[in-house]
Amino acid sequence: MAIDFQRFFDCTSELHAFHADLSAALHAEYTAKPHGTDSHWDETLAQLPRFDSPNFKLTNYDLGSDRIRIGVPDGVDIDRDRTKHLLRNFMPWRKGPWEVLGIAIDTEWHSDWKWHRICPHISPLNDRRVLDIGTGNGYFLYRMLALGASLALGIDPTRLFLYQFQALQNLLPANNAHLLPLRSEHLPRFELFDTVFSLGVLYHQRSPLDHLTELLNFARTGGELVIETLVVPGNEDTILVPQDRYAKMANVWFLPSTGALHNLLHRAGYVNIRLVDVNQTSVKEQRATEWMGFQSLQDFLDPADSQLTVEGYPAPRRAVFIANKA
Repeated sequence: MAIDFQRFFDCTSELHAFHADLSAALHAEYTAKPHGTDSHWDETLAQLPRFDSPNFKLTNYDLGSDRIRIGVPDGVDIDRDRTKHLLRNFMPWRKGPWEVLGIAIDTEWHSDWKWHRICPHISPLNDRRVLDIGTGNGYFLYRMLALGASLALGIDPTRLFLYQFQALQNLLPANNAHLLPLRSEHLPRFELFDTVFSLGVLYHQRSPLDHLTELLNFARTGGELVIETLVVPGNEDTILVPQDRYAKMANVWFLPSTGALHNLLHRAGYVNIRLVDVNQTSVKEQRATEWMGFQSLQDFLDPADSQLTVEGYPAPRRAVFIANKA
């Protein structure tokens, strides 16, 4: 395979005690389980530009209000048409948006909108070790680095997202963002991360209380946990368990009200629990684009009533909770 993780092991001395366990998990869940499209993605990755410019610093990517921009180093010529064709081999692009070598990648999600809702409420990330569960292609990892995180580790088992991340990493100098193609249950009990993010993950868990408890295993004492998930209107006793699908998604198991989620966080052992944002997802934030040509939110809502999903459930609404480990 074209992607290995030696740089991760070389650059994370603070995780040295867990390297053996992580190496074994990567072998079992990645190396020993090849994906049918690996060879195609390997070939694409090999043909994409790769820079090794010591003067091209991480600060050369621009965190604008709408997209992360990775520019072309001075004196380098890029065939943008060919590069765009190659990047489209990694479709669908879901988290973003990006501008890569002058090529706008309009992703399904305006992930920048979510980040701007979350960012004002979290503790400063300067010199903090950050873990992002369900990171996708690593979009938020770069946002975290820009705020000074000393380590931004993303976890996501989706092979395509790993290739998207690697394509972007190959355009940047060595940095402290890393993505491991694992699930949270494959991780050791770190108990050392200053901030742990779980964004858009909880409702995919068959046992949400187990997931919330699991996240505590990754944070240091006093560490901060940021939970973003789908919620429904109602009182603290309200929990929706979809009969089959929710907004055409088959893997949605559990949608609590904000009050019920507060109680779950308390029962899981969190302290200093606060609800910092509730937002109904709009068809401008999640949409089909040139880079994600499948159905998206507009197709998941009742055409006669945008406040309902096609199944008749409340339309997607997302809440952000921040809490601490005791």
